[in-house]
Amino acid sequence: MNHLSGLDATFLHLETPETPMHVGGLSIFELAPDYTGNFIEDVRAHIQNRMHLAPIFQRKLVNMPFDLANPVWVTDEYLDIDHHLRHVIVPPPADRTTVDRVVSRLHSSLLDRSRPLWEMYVLEGLPVPADAPKGTRYVGLYSKFHHAALDGMGGQVLMAAIMDTAPAGRVIKAAKARRHNHNDQFGIAELAASSLVHNVGQTVKLAKNLPSLVRKAVQVLRPPKDAAASGKERMRWFAPKTPINRNITNQRSFARFSLPLAEAKNIARINDVSLNDVVMAISSEGLRRYLAEAGCRPSESLIAAVPVSLRPEGNTDLTNQVSMARMSLASTIKDPIARLHAIHASAETTKAILSDVKAILPMDFPAIAAPWVMSGITAVLVRSGLTNTMPPLANVVISNVPGPNITLYFAGAKQISTYPVSIPYHGMGLNITLQSYNGWLDFGLIACRRMMPDILDLARSMQAAHADLLKRSLELVAANEGTAQVPAAANASSVKPAAKVAAKPRKKPGVPA
Repeated sequence: MNHLSGLDATFLHLETPETPMHVGGLSIFELAPDYTGNFIEDVRAHIQNRMHLAPIFQRKLVNMPFDLANPVWVTDEYLDIDHHLRHVIVPPPADRTTVDRVVSRLHSSLLDRSRPLWEMYVLEGLPVPADAPKGTRYVGLYSKFHHAALDGMGGQVLMAAIMDTAPAGRVIKAAKARRHNHNDQFGIAELAASSLVHNVGQTVKLAKNLPSLVRKAVQVLRPPKDAAASGKERMRWFAPKTPINRNITNQRSFARFSLPLAEAKNIARINDVSLNDVVMAISSEGLRRYLAEAGCRPSESLIAAVPVSLRPEGNTDLTNQVSMARMSLASTIKDPIARLHAIHASAETTKAILSDVKAILPMDFPAIAAPWVMSGITAVLVRSGLTNTMPPLANVVISNVPGPNITLYFAGAKQISTYPVSIPYHGMGLNITLQSYNGWLDFGLIACRRMMPDILDLARSMQAAHADLLKRSLELVAANEGTAQVPAAANASSVKPAAKVAAKPRKKPGVPA
């Protein structure tokens, strides 16, 4: 039997009607002016032709007797493609805001656990850039997959199976014919016996690594030294309370924007930090401005929860292989350059600790009565209101997923952008996830609508924070060299005068504002 791992099952047990635990994305595609086909039918044929390349498309969950252990994966012999692939016409006015509202509504609903845990929606009626050739059509593809089935890097593996590097696509070897059988129709005795054997094995593994795990867990949770205080203070055990750190509803708000990857890399190069540090600094300043407008100015630094991949190099399993680390956003530091370096120091400390944890951290563990226990704990925390009163461990989830730096195609359509849509949760009502694609950083911001109905304001604040950080970095170069000239290594988009660069965030070519 193909047992759901303890880590994968956690995303099932933490799911409530207010907190759907699926991840997804909104991809924007361009159809050529001479395209005369039916795109929804092309997508249906495309997915059906490639289902065998990714097991997530055809497998569903079967619960253990009395929910005493985690479910198992089985093949769905009667998959209904029309349930999983749907067609949506974006209502007028078909502008960017309307599209984002449609995505937020689609992302609010739970997936049907009696079927394979995925859905795709083809969105038609999208706005087209004014400079596009006459007859060009834009379509969107919003997709969602349960987090129990894959993590962010697993999503990249999935996309590699269904995306192409040329409009014509690649030749896919047909799936082997399957004989209909009942091997996946297990009885209660078989399920119970398999669960017992699986849990005994995982208990033995856990017992061997338990002492090391406890020591490393303390190191990870212990607040590292805060570089902003020159090592004299430590990042606190808890993050400051803000308006986005409360219980959430099932309604979502969504916003998206893109930044030039070359500009972000140039900031990183000038300041000798990582690209991820730059992303954290942009998010930190954006949140500072957004919260200040809401009358919230925490005296302590905001803290980000950052997913850390534990996936070995070359591993292509569509399972969760990820842990979570905390990182200071140094939000109490006003100077953007100083804040960037403080974030870098916090990140380096976190990396040093996690490098020792990766080898011993289990992705699976004993699951006897786990569905009852975890679901019960979640219900108590939410219904008692403790999440509203307890200080959070982190204020926001920020995830950076590396993607391809080439143009991709799907069912013959050219992909323009791909914006992640992830998971907010009780106590952390905002999730910022980005993915690099073809020279751009595509940001997807998803939040509880009750907490952040104005999430577009945060997106604009983050864009302005990027422009300001770029301007300050280029000024730093000019000051160090004693000239206003930008070094030759700077990218083409950064050779504009700093004031002009900071005046307005660049619009992604081919994407309407």
